[in-house]
Amino acid sequence: MPLTLALHKARRENPDRLAAICGDRRTTYAELHAQVAQLAGGLHAAGVRRGDRVLVLAPNSDRFLAVVYATWWLGAVLTPLNCRWSVDELAFALADSGASVLLLDDVFVPLLQALRQKSQSMPTVVVIGESGKVPEGAWRYEELLGHGAPLDDAYVGGDAPAVLLYTGGTTGRSKGVLLSHGGLLGNTLASIAIGERAPGAICLHALPMFHVGGLAVVLQAMVGQCTQLMLPVFDPAVFLALIARERVTEAALVPTMIKRVVDHPDIRSRDLSSLKRLYYGASPIDGTLLEQTIACLPDVGLTQFYGMTETAGIAVALPAWCHSAESRARGRHLAAGLPTPCMEVRVVDPEGNDLPADAVGEVWLRGPGIMLGYWNLPEQTAQVLHQGWMRTGDGGRLDPEGLLHIVDRLKDMIVSGGENVYSTEVENAILALPGVAQCAVLGVPDADWGERVHAVLVLQPGAQIDETRVIAHCKERIAGYKCPRGVEFRSELPVSGAGKLLKHQLREAYWQGRERRVA
Repeated sequence: MPLTLALHKARRENPDRLAAICGDRRTTYAELHAQVAQLAGGLHAAGVRRGDRVLVLAPNSDRFLAVVYATWWLGAVLTPLNCRWSVDELAFALADSGASVLLLDDVFVPLLQALRQKSQSMPTVVVIGESGKVPEGAWRYEELLGHGAPLDDAYVGGDAPAVLLYTGGTTGRSKGVLLSHGGLLGNTLASIAIGERAPGAICLHALPMFHVGGLAVVLQAMVGQCTQLMLPVFDPAVFLALIARERVTEAALVPTMIKRVVDHPDIRSRDLSSLKRLYYGASPIDGTLLEQTIACLPDVGLTQFYGMTETAGIAVALPAWCHSAESRARGRHLAAGLPTPCMEVRVVDPEGNDLPADAVGEVWLRGPGIMLGYWNLPEQTAQVLHQGWMRTGDGGRLDPEGLLHIVDRLKDMIVSGGENVYSTEVENAILALPGVAQCAVLGVPDADWGERVHAVLVLQPGAQIDETRVIAHCKERIAGYKCPRGVEFRSELPVSGAGKLLKHQLREAYWQGRERRVA
């Protein structure tokens, strides 16, 4: 089945229900359906064909939502880009994807000149912002809408590619993760079954739609025929005000966002009685923060989702009943959760053999949401896919009740504020700074961000480099969230007899005494 099926059903069954709220603009399902067909016609007239990649660089909006479904309407591949990336990172994705069109918000128009300078070729550019101003050679969103006749849905589904999402790279370059219609739809239906979504829910989109988690929430809301309330930029005061004003029934946040919400003074004065469900994920939640959240929102059911881009976002869920007082007393709330109805979980030793309960090994996942592969990277795809199983690189254990617990990260990755940061990517940026001889980047515990990026450097003899210069150098090359928040200088780094860097020894000083080596 195609992902567009949910929009057809919503238009037939609830044409007058609000599909999207974005600022002062309100769009019904009948109107959204018509816009998507019209926009698909415009994209087709601009040269987009089945299988082509459609780049989107924009914050959450109703126009972004229309672009998502118009892309699938054509059988093309949605390729959303991280709004926090540097020009170099954006230029790489533009070239690697081979996209035929780039749709971007007003705020990113100033980047076009630099992107053109760094790219051998540029796709058709469409500005989907509100200003109506576009650079020479680009299209306005309204022009694209009127450029072609409305099209019938190509009705592409099954194993056909639907989304290409770029994630951090273990070798210093981003990897495009290709996900199918069937995989995304299967994960969506499984998530709805666990999340206990009420009919006609009003869903507040605070997670960015360019992330797999934010996109998963969009799909769940569309299948549930919910009203999708768009929050372009997360702000806890605005988040709380929207819940009270629009009578929001559910929302999804990462733990860093949750902390900003429960710490905000407005949480005591806003009417949040409409909120019934809060979904969270992307990184484990701290037990203290969870207790604070339950105390602030005692009538809200909490559900945690664990997964990764390569599994179409959601593989394991910790349902609301695992957050009860009795479950918390038994420690269930600290687990990642139970496999969703369409996902299998194994914990294995280095040879791929299943381990007994409570033994720690690598987490493997299998189900329809597993990626088709890494874009243009067959060797890296083969390294992580084995007979349908995804090798996650996460260290975990299955307890006697079947709950999965994530206890460590076997791959060299940091999760800071819900964003994945691969150490190699940061190390490569730092090593480009003259005077740096060696560099190790690791994640260390942080009360606000879960983990923060920390760099340990050895300088060349006579080099004069301080923390400020290192961080400024990184900000010129990689996204701000990837840059180190702390820099440590040493005379040497720990290495094995074979000369291999022993990064775990560096991490130990920060994680000592903690059962779970991720935050």
